[in-house]
Amino acid sequence: MTDVSGGGPERSAVPVSTYRLQLTADFRLQDAAALVDYLQALGADWVYLSPILRAEPGSTHGYDVVDHTEVDPERGGTDGLTALAEAAHAAGLGVLIDTVPNHMGVATPVENAWWWDLLLHGREAEHAAAFDVDWEAGDGRVRVPILGDDEDGRSALDDLRVEDGELRYFDHRLPIAPGTADDDASPREVHDRQHYELVNWRRADSELNYRRFFAVNTLAAIRVEDPAVFDGSHVEIGRWFDDGLSDGIRVDHPDGLLDPGAYLERLSERIGGAPVWVEKILEGEEDLPAEWATLGTTGYDALGDIDRVLVDPTGLPTLGQLAGVELTRDAWDDLVHTTKRGIADGILGSEVRRLARLVPEVPDAVDALAEILTAFPVYRSYLPLGDEYLDAALDEAETRRPELADAFAALAPRLRNASDPLAARFQQTSGMVMAKGVEDTAFYRYTALTSLTEVGGDPAETDISVAEFHHRQARRQAEWPSSMTTLSTHDTKRSEDVRARIDALSEVADRWAEHAVALHTSNGFPDRQLEQLVWQAAVGAWPIERERLHAYVEKAAREAGDSTTWTAPDETFEAALHAAVDGLYDSRRANAALLDAVADVEAAGWSNSLVAKAIQLTMPGVPDVYQGSELWDRSLVDPDNRRPVDYAERRAVLARLDEGWLPPVDADGAAKLLVTSRLLRLRREHPSRFTEYTPIGADGPAADHVVAFSRGGVTTVATRLSLRLAEHGGWTSTTVTLPEGRLVDVLTGRELQGGEIRLAALLEQYPVAVLTRPDDAAEAASEE
Repeated sequence: MTDVSGGGPERSAVPVSTYRLQLTADFRLQDAAALVDYLQALGADWVYLSPILRAEPGSTHGYDVVDHTEVDPERGGTDGLTALAEAAHAAGLGVLIDTVPNHMGVATPVENAWWWDLLLHGREAEHAAAFDVDWEAGDGRVRVPILGDDEDGRSALDDLRVEDGELRYFDHRLPIAPGTADDDASPREVHDRQHYELVNWRRADSELNYRRFFAVNTLAAIRVEDPAVFDGSHVEIGRWFDDGLSDGIRVDHPDGLLDPGAYLERLSERIGGAPVWVEKILEGEEDLPAEWATLGTTGYDALGDIDRVLVDPTGLPTLGQLAGVELTRDAWDDLVHTTKRGIADGILGSEVRRLARLVPEVPDAVDALAEILTAFPVYRSYLPLGDEYLDAALDEAETRRPELADAFAALAPRLRNASDPLAARFQQTSGMVMAKGVEDTAFYRYTALTSLTEVGGDPAETDISVAEFHHRQARRQAEWPSSMTTLSTHDTKRSEDVRARIDALSEVADRWAEHAVALHTSNGFPDRQLEQLVWQAAVGAWPIERERLHAYVEKAAREAGDSTTWTAPDETFEAALHAAVDGLYDSRRANAALLDAVADVEAAGWSNSLVAKAIQLTMPGVPDVYQGSELWDRSLVDPDNRRPVDYAERRAVLARLDEGWLPPVDADGAAKLLVTSRLLRLRREHPSRFTEYTPIGADGPAADHVVAFSRGGVTTVATRLSLRLAEHGGWTSTTVTLPEGRLVDVLTGRELQGGEIRLAALLEQYPVAVLTRPDDAAEAASEE
């Protein structure tokens, strides 16, 4: 047993901050180990790793685990994890590791011993219970949707061949059960004798009989509710804690599990009570179950609060008109109903039909269940917790579809019964429909202000007041003080700096409308809503390489699914789409309009970025910094946001900052690295100064442009709506009252006396100030 838990500076049992790293074959655990000195210097408290169990060969994300018993050799293997843990712990940093309990990668069956065993032996396989298969629905076989279309009267099965003791279909390799491949049997006859049935890929939407991660055929869900499956899938994870290699766990997609609460209890027991966070999306006023063995979420709820307090509501009607989007709760709810129902009837039709097979006595069960899933207002319930959401869904479903009232009445008692298999599986399914219908469809159609369509966000809530922001953070401090906060992740649709610029469009909506019209006139295409998404993405990410923008808009268009789709791309529309993107670079008029739009919001984007980062790093919760985002990071949706990071550049900038350089706001993100490093260090060195949350008001004509709060020993004063502020004459006589006595601005090092302070002086250099006692004064006060 290797114990790397001792020998270095003491580290916190719960992190005061984390820094997320995306591990790949090109950035391995050994590379992360070599980066520890930079992360320590930056001020990060724990290193936060993407999944590290062995994944599909070539995986760039690690969420397609194929073996739970070893660290991925492509990502550095066991030696790499040991090296990283030793380096982190020696530097006083903890290690947080992302884990994937809901599913496994099955794209390459031979790589996944459990799946290979299932295909080889069927129901009698040693690992048959690991996967959630409805054997009866497949007449005793599991359906594998990999076949192409039949052509010219020739079946795709005619392309099967037997080779090296395996059944092959082009590059696909599949096992052959013992005794089923005699010399006289054709490949098709061999196939017909297997425990699996190869079917056309299009049949997955309606006829698949194994549960997946969302609608990804190559990610098969596993049954961690089975103690044997839990133990088998946590062999290596448990070892990390037995050997002192890991200090905490992030749980991916807990809503896919049969019983997330029970899973978290079992996980906590296995890892000795180490801290756990869950990737849980909360909707509206929804609360995280207090009974769960977790410190909180991974922070999307905080992201939404920060973005919305930086949005100017006065510009939203104009933006809505441009996109043809009505910015009301009813309009959003109607759109979500349309997109969720499309998902329930479409790519998740297999899951809905599996639910219906549990209630053969209910007429119209497929239709009725799809409607209830569509109406479900949150990701899922955890019966008996959340039964009010089921009641709301049933009421909404009956309002929209009164002709199904009898079916709803028959389903209701079973859906309310936590011990009923229908209720259990319904809860696993509702989150799938929500995620695919909202995040991956509606978010790409509701394009008035695209920064609002971010993971975990409610676009119908377009903005929040400063008072509401304070209310939510005070609640966070009281109820979930160790929940994570974030601004960017590997899953965000746009990075924080892209959204910061887009937020600013709300302040110049009239000017943006002029630019958008010019872009449409010279460069438009026939999808009004998607067009706004494209122009806003270009403004937010500019300058962006042409190929990156092409890849993004094609993905966005197919996700939106109303002009083109993944399964049936409209070549004519997509050609027009790509021509519009090329026009942003090649058309003088379009490029000029784009550059004018960027110029309108560039300075406000810098301000919003610095303010958002400072608020996130000082508000209640455990702040996470996504890799590379300490400098400007204008990334779009994955895989764009998983590009390699230039750490040599970041080291060089940090060294200059530590020599005393105070960069201007526009110095290629150096000011953001200043904010990040100074506030991470402050939190790590003085956690006792972050134990409260008290709103601080401003006085004067520009008081509404201030977000200010005290954490007990640290005060943050930040600018909001900087363009509107400039239009109204700046700070003029607006003041804020700070704690009495000597204070120092952590960002600039400038000392000042507390009391009533003019904001024009306080925020002269940067749009945000973070103030605390000088260390000597703080120490003297504590001694008294």
